[in-house]
Amino acid sequence: MVIDILSWVFLASGAFFMLVAGVGVLRMPDVFTRLHAAGIKDTLGAALTIIGLMLQAGLTLVAVKLALIWIFLWFTSPVASHSVARAALLGGVRPILQQTDGDGLESATESARLGDDQEGSSR
Repeated sequence: MVIDILSWVFLASGAFFMLVAGVGVLRMPDVFTRLHAAGIKDTLGAALTIIGLMLQAGLTLVAVKLALIWIFLWFTSPVASHSVARAALLGGVRPILQQTDGDGLESATESARLGDDQEGSSR
C-alpha cells in the first residue's frame, strides 16, 4: 500500500514536470530556451516517471531494464541538447537578448518575430 502511494506520487510528479516542460517548449521564444525546457522534460520528468514505474515493478528484470533506460537518458540528454544548441549557433541562429536602439529597451520577442538582423532596422 505504501509503495503504491509512493509510486503514484512519483508518476504524478513526473507527469506534471513533463506537462510543464511541454508547455515550455511551445511557449518559449527561441531554440535555446526551448532546449532548456526539453532538457528538464528528459532528465527530471522521465526520471520521476521511471522511478514510479520501478516501484510498481518491484525487484524484477523489468526494474533493471528501467534503470538502464534511466542511465541511458541521464547520459544522452545533455549531449543531445548540447549538439542541437551548437548546431543552431553554427547555423547562424542567435540567442534572443534584450537590445537597445537608443530610446529604450526593445522587446526581445518582437525583434525575433520581425526577423531583424540589425538593431532597429524595422523602424
